[in-house]
Amino acid sequence: MKAPEERDFAHVGGGSCSFRADAIKQSEESRRKYETAVNVVTPEEMPFERSPDGLIKHLINERMNTRECCVEAYMHFLPPEGQSGRHRHMWEEVLFVAEGSGYDLHWDLNFDCSDAFNYDWEKEPKRFEWKKGDFIYVPPFSIHQHFNADKNDEARLIVISNRIVKDMGFDWLDQLENAPGF
Repeated sequence: MKAPEERDFAHVGGGSCSFRADAIKQSEESRRKYETAVNVVTPEEMPFERSPDGLIKHLINERMNTRECCVEAYMHFLPPEGQSGRHRHMWEEVLFVAEGSGYDLHWDLNFDCSDAFNYDWEKEPKRFEWKKGDFIYVPPFSIHQHFNADKNDEARLIVISNRIVKDMGFDWLDQLENAPGF
């Protein structure tokens, strides 16, 4: 008896689907939606949210009708001597300090995958001081929290992240502590 050839296995199975045809339709719908999306978002169109991290104003978000497909950005308002919630997410983040001064606490991820996937976070956080005009970098999956050091004035941070990691299936956002008052 002749051994089966690879091509004999190529046609084994009886299931069918419409994955490719569905993808073509979805692409057409995405392009139609893109054509109606805006290039400019006015301040009145930017919604506020009382979130677990505190008061934020969305500048660009995937739920807003904009042509931006990769970036999310929001303003984060920290009241005098206030703090954000403490959280971690799989994407990196940059923050621009538009107003105020304060500090961040970052608990970086310790990861080892030589024998098994083991990860934990540093027990003691690193402290990073910031002031108006500074950029802050938050590495992927680092636990972090923002603090306004000023007892009289609000701090305002512009938070920018790339949503490609989320779209790849790593939409991991863990809220570990809410901001006061939430």
